[in-house]
Amino acid sequence: MRGILLLSATAVWCLACGGGGNGPSTPSSPSPTPNIPLGDACGALGATASPSLSIVNGAACSADSSSVVLLNMRLADGIPLGACTGTIITPRAILTAAHCLDENVEVVRVWLGSGSEIVAESFAYHPSYRPNSATAIDVGVVFMAEDLPRMPVPLLTSREVAVGETAVIAGWGRDQASIGATLRAGTTVFTAVGPATLETVFSTTVSSICLGDSGGPILVSQASRWAIAGVSSAASVFTCNEGTNFYVNIRFPGALSFIQDLVSGVGGV
Repeated sequence: MRGILLLSATAVWCLACGGGGNGPSTPSSPSPTPNIPLGDACGALGATASPSLSIVNGAACSADSSSVVLLNMRLADGIPLGACTGTIITPRAILTAAHCLDENVEVVRVWLGSGSEIVAESFAYHPSYRPNSATAIDVGVVFMAEDLPRMPVPLLTSREVAVGETAVIAGWGRDQASIGATLRAGTTVFTAVGPATLETVFSTTVSSICLGDSGGPILVSQASRWAIAGVSSAASVFTCNEGTNFYVNIRFPGALSFIQDLVSGVGGV
């Protein structure tokens, strides 16, 4: 049992371990300080930061041009099932976590941060995904009927990330004051890297994902662009200001082939 899935729902946290098997490389200790200033984290989303602290140890970002969006899951009659985060990877496809799109979800509504929600045309999650499975590949894709007016974010396909490398995390989840429904970004470092799973460990010098950040990206700089290295999947403890965060490694063949087979024209760097 690796961790706790970070789906934001009505008082529900599901125990599970997304991201697949194959153990990560030896963690670095202590966790180094990110070499990207916290105030620049929103820049990875094409956004500006406000002074407030959020994600957990992060910054609130403008959503006006961000490709990181809020996903609201519903039953067909509109009853809420929870909220997650997703990243636009083509004009009509949004990458997220499989556990956000489980068998109970009938409708996904996408919110760009202003205006009305847009109802998704369809969605799919990895066929291996099962709650509480240590070998599940916790990735899913939401499909839109029309182009979204945001710049797609490429996948990191050319290299593996390294232990100690700085990354940016982003999501619409809660901050340390349990305030949600705000786009936030923060900086962290990889503490362990495995074929299927990436890890970061919370400390006072880094940011952490929290409830509702599931499905959001962990981004790294590659070829002068920000690229998705992983998808936020789970955490080791219920509280967001301690413990380990887990992400599906985009380069894991099962995850990458699933995305590329479903999403025509998805970019990679």
